[in-house]
Amino acid sequence: MRFDVAELDAVKCARLVTATVVPRPIAWIVTQAADGTRNAAPFSFFNAMCSWPPVLAIGMQPRADASPKDTMANIRASGEFVVNLVPYALGDAMNRTGAPHPPSADEIALAGLDTLPSHHVAPPRIAGSPVAYECRLRQLIDIEAGRAIVLGDILAIHVDDHAILDNSGRIDATALDVIARMHGAEYYLRADEPFRIERL
Repeated sequence: MRFDVAELDAVKCARLVTATVVPRPIAWIVTQAADGTRNAAPFSFFNAMCSWPPVLAIGMQPRADASPKDTMANIRASGEFVVNLVPYALGDAMNRTGAPHPPSADEIALAGLDTLPSHHVAPPRIAGSPVAYECRLRQLIDIEAGRAIVLGDILAIHVDDHAILDNSGRIDATALDVIARMHGAEYYLRADEPFRIERL
């Protein structure tokens, strides 16, 4: 069946995209407001776009009232953010940080999360995340109706020691035990059953 986008409403189009672009890794983004208030929120329109120089891309949606989410406002203001990957063990905490909260709320504290200091940016890392990327804004591409794509240069990559295989950069991805978004609002995938296809 073909779906012509020009004939779809926004809700149906979103359902089609989010149910077919799967699984989607989750960027659990920590930012910081000018007054020091920390913000943490998950975004599943996310992936690596370039390995050298290393660049991440995140799709940002506005709130229901079309105002920018705190993450977007903080990135516009400071140009700094940390992308944490979400381990299975912190799925519930990630979900709590994704609930609607006022800008004055510290989602990290509300979710009972511990943090570690970053080295190149002000926002901290989530201590229980197996991977964290310290990022600086490279480019912000405004789309329309409050939507934007954030391109971030990775300044540092933090990986849990237990997942590092050797000093060459090889990682046991299964040991990271991260989750990804699937279709609908409540479905996720645990990345714990890899399989191999020999490259030709």
